[in-house]
Amino acid sequence: MKTTSIPAPVLKSWQTPTVLLMLVSIIVPMSFATWQALLNNFVIEKAAFTGAEIGLLQSVREIPGFLAFTAVFVLLFLREQFFMVLALIMLTLGVAITGFFPSVGGLLCTTLLMSIGFHYFETLKQSLSLQWLSKEEAPEILGKLISVGALASLVTYAFLWCALEILQLDFMWIYLIAGSLALALVAFIWLAFPQFESKTVQNKKLILRKRYWLYYALVFMSGARRQIFVVFAGFLMVEKFGYSAADITLLFLINYAFNWLFAKKIGRIIGIVGERNALIFEYLGLILVFVSYAFVEQAEWAAGLYVVDHLFFALAIAIKTYFQKIADPADIASTSGVSFTISHIAAVVIPITFGLLWLVSPAAVFLAGAAMAVASLVLAFNIPDAPKPENEVRLFKWS
Repeated sequence: MKTTSIPAPVLKSWQTPTVLLMLVSIIVPMSFATWQALLNNFVIEKAAFTGAEIGLLQSVREIPGFLAFTAVFVLLFLREQFFMVLALIMLTLGVAITGFFPSVGGLLCTTLLMSIGFHYFETLKQSLSLQWLSKEEAPEILGKLISVGALASLVTYAFLWCALEILQLDFMWIYLIAGSLALALVAFIWLAFPQFESKTVQNKKLILRKRYWLYYALVFMSGARRQIFVVFAGFLMVEKFGYSAADITLLFLINYAFNWLFAKKIGRIIGIVGERNALIFEYLGLILVFVSYAFVEQAEWAAGLYVVDHLFFALAIAIKTYFQKIADPADIASTSGVSFTISHIAAVVIPITFGLLWLVSPAAVFLAGAAMAVASLVLAFNIPDAPKPENEVRLFKWS
């Protein structure tokens, strides 16, 4: 008896992994960026937060990042691409309902839901990007994804500014609109794209390899240092300099305009100068930025530091491409989860402990950030000029 094989569906020219990655790169600016831009004003104006409560909230937000390694266990039951869609549903739903719960307890719950989705999504996006993109194209395409996200952020923040200044909408409605639009885009992605296969079957167990130690250390320091910016730089603008929600939105507009213009170029430059030089430049700049934060007294200078600080984020692509060059291709999914957990070890502790330090000395918080940047600089000098398997580090090689 003859069997007839079902022909594979014919894909349209836009149904590619790269286009899918670009579309998912739009969702975070629409949802999480809205949550983040409004957060400091929302919690101060509606829930009467101090530095202690904002530190607690941000620590709770980082707990799912600490548990990101569990993604590898979920992948025993779900395909990676489908799991990413489910994570995006949690993220967008959590943002949509945030404005309905203006209390410490309510915000902790909605933040936890949003954060579970956000951190699983970021873990899976990194994994799928490094699996789907070749080593040669990865730096530029990853930079392009940041540019796409930045353009989406510009549109999002323009909407936020209009909603706050012109329409004078309540925080509740802004969160609901942004979260719902992002959720609609998730539904489109779910329905419009096929399942894309990875070139290499991924390990479905936790993997910690000694030879990846420098990557783990860079990720750990990046996670610790980033908390200073995410949690306390924005809080400084509102608490010390009296920035309104519209002012913060305008500041984010400037940030993402720079990223839109330069992120793709930065990715291309990393491909030319190498990960070592890119990260050395980033950490030298961050040392100056954090020291300046500690002593800045003028709102305009603080805003300038905030923009420069944010622009340095694009250089963190170099950590991902460094790992792609040294890694066994089968380790990418597992190590992406492990690396997010490592980056959040300090992130769970820093917001709440530094929130208490903030009550005593805000300057000390930023000087600690400068010290973290110094430690990161030392690590960056240990990256080889041409990283690859068996040439992962300059010093302290482990098999």
